[in-house]
Amino acid sequence: QVQLLESGGGLVQPGGSLRLSCTASETGFSPSRNTMAWWRQAPGKQRDLVASITSGGTPYYSGSARGRFTISKDNAKKTVYLQGDSLQPDDTAVYYCALAYRYYSGNRPDIYEYWGQGTQVTVSS
Repeated sequence: QVQLLESGGGLVQPGGSLRLSCTASETGFSPSRNTMAWWRQAPGKQRDLVASITSGGTPYYSGSARGRFTISKDNAKKTVYLQGDSLQPDDTAVYYCALAYRYYSGNRPDIYEYWGQGTQVTVSS
């Protein structure tokens, strides 16, 4: 059983920065090979991958995120971070943390077994 707890969302002015955190609480057996990711969903749109990172530390970024978002993790804390810079109104969305027990760098949300509740990020002046 896994619970993912996100934090760090809020209101950001255009051009500003934000750092999101997601901590995994696992009980029972947890495979060593996994991928944690940040997805986002704007109103009326599908859920899109922002970035992912494997347990081995390999990051992957979607085209729209590359250069403005940075994903990182702290294995000891079982926490993954998403740093977003130069944020624009189009980045407004609910951001979700997700966990898959495999190495995966694609954009199929059904691959991920566990999801957090989401944290709202609003970019507006």
